[in-house]
Amino acid sequence: MSKIVLTGVRLFAGGADLTSASNTVELSSEVEVKDVTNYGSAGWKEVLGGLASTEIKASGQWEAGDTSLVDDAAWAGLGVVDAWTIGPVGAAVGDLAYLAKSLQANYSLGGAVGDVAPWKADASGSWPLVRGSVAHPPGTARTATGAGTGVNLGAVAAGQRLYATMHVLSVSGTTPSITAIVESDDNSGFTSATTRLTFAAATARGAQIDRSSGSAITDSWWRVSWTVAGTTPSFLFAAAFGIK
Repeated sequence: MSKIVLTGVRLFAGGADLTSASNTVELSSEVEVKDVTNYGSAGWKEVLGGLASTEIKASGQWEAGDTSLVDDAAWAGLGVVDAWTIGPVGAAVGDLAYLAKSLQANYSLGGAVGDVAPWKADASGSWPLVRGSVAHPPGTARTATGAGTGVNLGAVAAGQRLYATMHVLSVSGTTPSITAIVESDDNSGFTSATTRLTFAAATARGAQIDRSSGSAITDSWWRVSWTVAGTTPSFLFAAAFGIK
């Protein structure tokens, strides 16, 4: 990927798409440096990696009045550990995505007279920050059972895990329900697809994040599939996955 100007960043936090209310998103991940220098270090400093951490900072223009808007979503999410997905270049299938299971630890709003009303939120990761790909685009309504486009993420080595997020952004219909799974296969046609993760059935706006057990998986192709139930159901959702 070549150098880019940040104009198409996508931000999903919990069950809200905050893209159109955000103008700053910052991700950071670091490992503590632990000094283990001793008399046997021959005059050189020695260090070990300690605890790792992830931080997300976002801000933009304040809106309120619906659970899809930033004030309602951020207020409800304060103190809650939830799924966050950030797409630096967009949210088409295969686009770069960063996934995190994070605690929203701060939310602030308001400014000076005459300002465009601002908001800010900070979140701290509970799981690793994962670099992966968008698995399902947010703007495609799903009204029936189906499967998404495959992405070649690569194999999961022993000790690694597959991570996946799902953000249900809108729901309509009578008793609607959607159950999504993540499948893998050794070919792009998914002729012998194996279910690797299963999200809980979703009936309302919200988000989920899950990860595999840590066992090796030799398949390199991955996709999201879903089962839809209810009377005239319709769902908008975004999903992403990655290996860490």
